[in-house]
Amino acid sequence: MLPCDLLPHPALQASTTETSLRRCLTTLDLTLMGMGATVGSGLYVISGTVAKEMTGPAVLVSFSIAAMAFLLAALCYVEFGARVPRTGSAYLFTYVSLGELWAFLIGWNVLLGSLISGASVARASSSYLDAIFSHRIHNFTMAHVGIWQVPFLAQYPDFLAAGVTLLASTFVSCRACVSSWLNHVLLAINLLVILFIIILGFVLARLHNWSADEGGFAPFGFSGIMAGAATCFYAYLGLGVIAVSSEEAQNPKRAVPMAIIIMLGLVAGTNILVSTVLTLIVPWHSLDPDSVLADAFYQRGYSWVAFIVAAGAICAMNTVLLSNIFTLPRIAYAMATDRLFFQVFAHVHPRTQVPIVGILVFGVLMAFLALLLDLRTLVQCRSISTLLTVTFVGTSIIVLRFRKSPPASPVGPASPVGSEQASAPEPGKLRPALSAYLGFLGGCRPGAAVAWALGVLVASAITLDCVLVFGDSALHLQPWGHTLLLLLSSVMFLLSLLVLGAHQQQRQEDAFQVPMVPLTPALSILINIYLMLQLSSLTWLSFSIWLLIGLMVYFGYGIWHSNENQQELPGLPATHGSLEETAQRAEPGPQGGCLERTVEFLGSLSSPGLPESTACG
Repeated sequence: MLPCDLLPHPALQASTTETSLRRCLTTLDLTLMGMGATVGSGLYVISGTVAKEMTGPAVLVSFSIAAMAFLLAALCYVEFGARVPRTGSAYLFTYVSLGELWAFLIGWNVLLGSLISGASVARASSSYLDAIFSHRIHNFTMAHVGIWQVPFLAQYPDFLAAGVTLLASTFVSCRACVSSWLNHVLLAINLLVILFIIILGFVLARLHNWSADEGGFAPFGFSGIMAGAATCFYAYLGLGVIAVSSEEAQNPKRAVPMAIIIMLGLVAGTNILVSTVLTLIVPWHSLDPDSVLADAFYQRGYSWVAFIVAAGAICAMNTVLLSNIFTLPRIAYAMATDRLFFQVFAHVHPRTQVPIVGILVFGVLMAFLALLLDLRTLVQCRSISTLLTVTFVGTSIIVLRFRKSPPASPVGPASPVGSEQASAPEPGKLRPALSAYLGFLGGCRPGAAVAWALGVLVASAITLDCVLVFGDSALHLQPWGHTLLLLLSSVMFLLSLLVLGAHQQQRQEDAFQVPMVPLTPALSILINIYLMLQLSSLTWLSFSIWLLIGLMVYFGYGIWHSNENQQELPGLPATHGSLEETAQRAEPGPQGGCLERTVEFLGSLSSPGLPESTACG
C-alpha cells in the first residue's frame, strides 16, 4: 500500500521562506479567502437540490454530518499547513508523505475539483442573474439555440456563465492582493445578505412545513440524509484555498491553522442556519433548485426580498469563482515546479508575480465547462473529488506521524534541536512497554508493521463501507453473509488501529498536531469513503475517466521529467544545508521519481540516513 522511504520533496530542500510568489496575505486575508470559497456554494448552489431530491427538511442534518466529517479533515489540513507552508495544498501534503505517483493523482484530482466548482458556481450565478431579469436570458437562449437532451449536458449553453468566468479570470490575473481585496468586498455584501436571510427566515418560519402533511422531516429516510451529506461535502471547500495560498502568507505557520479553524466554524454555522430557515419558509417539495433562496421568498410574496437575495447570491458565487480560479493555477504551478506537469504552468509573470499561463488556460477551460455542463453533474463530480482528496490527506497524516524525521544539521555544540532528536523515541518502532505483549512486531524494521497496518486499515474501511452501502442492494448478501462481512471488516479495522497505536509517533511541540492519531484520521478515512459510495454511478464513471487521463499525462510526461527522476537512484546525502529550517515541520516522503519507484510500493529500497521501512527482519 505504501511506498518506501526515499528522498525529500524538492520543495523541502529550499527554505520555506524563499518563493517567487509575493507574500502579502495576512491571517484575516486567508480566513476571508476561505470563507469566500465556501460561504454561498452550499447555500445558493446545492441546498435546493439536496432538500428537494435527497433529504427534505433533513438537509440541515446532512450539512451537520458533512461539517463533522470535514472537521476531521480540517485537523489534518491544519497540521500539514503549519508544517509545510508551500503552495500545493493536498498535492504537496501527499508528495511529502506518500510519494510522487499518489501526489500527481491528488494534484490532478484537485485540478478537476476546482474546475468543476468554478463552473458550477458560474452557472448558479447565471441562474440568479437570469432570475433578476425574469428569466429573459434563459428564454432567449432556448428560443434561438434550442433544448439539448444529452446526459451530463445542460438543457442549453450558458453563455452568461462563460462570460462571468472569463471576467473573473481577468481579475485573478492581477496581483494576489488585488483579487483578495475584491474577494473581501463581495464577501462582506454576501455575509450581510445571509444575516438578513436568517433573521427574516425565522420570522416567516412555519413549523407546519416540517409536519407529516408536507411529507415529514426526513421523507427520504437515512439513506437520503447520507446521500445528501455526500453532496453537501461540496459546501466545505475553503480548506484547499487557504492551504494552497500558504506560500503567499506573511506568517504561514500561524496564519494557516488559525484561518482554517475560524473559517470552518463560521461556515458550518451559516450552512446549518440557512438550510433550517429555507425549509421552514416554504414546503421542501416546492423549492426551485436553480434559485432556491430567492424563489422561497418569492413564493411567500416577498418579491423585493428575492432581489436582495439574488444580489447576495451573485456576490457569493463570484467570490467562490474567484477563489477557484485563484487556486487552480497555483496547484498547476506546484506540480510544474516539480516537473510533473508541463513546464509552461511554472511561469510566473515578472510584474504581477502570479502564474499567468495557468490562469488563462484554466480560466478558458472552466468557461467551457460552465457553458455546456449540467449543474447537478458538476456538483456531484466536485463532491467526489473533494472526498478523495481529504481521504488522502488523512492517510498522509498517519504516514507522517510514524516516519522518522531527517537529521538536521547541528547548530552548535549544545544545539537544543540535536539533543531533542537524540532523546526522542524513534517513530515507527514498537513502544517498549508493549514489547512483552507484541513481541512478534518487534522483529519488524521501523515502519514495516505501520505500513502493513495502514494498508489493512484502508482496505478494511473500503470493505466495511461497501457492505454498509451495497450489502442489501447491489451485493444481494444473505443475512449471515452480511453480518459476517461486517464483523470481519470491523475487526480488521480495529486491529489495524491497535497495531498503529502500539508504535511510537513523532512529536513536535512547536507546531499543531492532530489529536488522537491514528483514530482521528482513520475515522476521517472511514466516513469519507462511505460518503463517496453514496454518489451516483455516472459520477464515478466520469471521475474514473478523468483519473485515466491523469495517468496518461503522468506516465507519458511527468514520470520522465520529474525532479526526482533527474537525481541519481542511490539517493542524496543524509542532510541538506537548506533543509534545516523545514526538518522540524515536515518529514521526507517516499518519492517515485522513476517507474520502478512508483510501482514497488512495498520494496526494500532505502536512502542513506533514512530507516528501512518495509520488511520484517
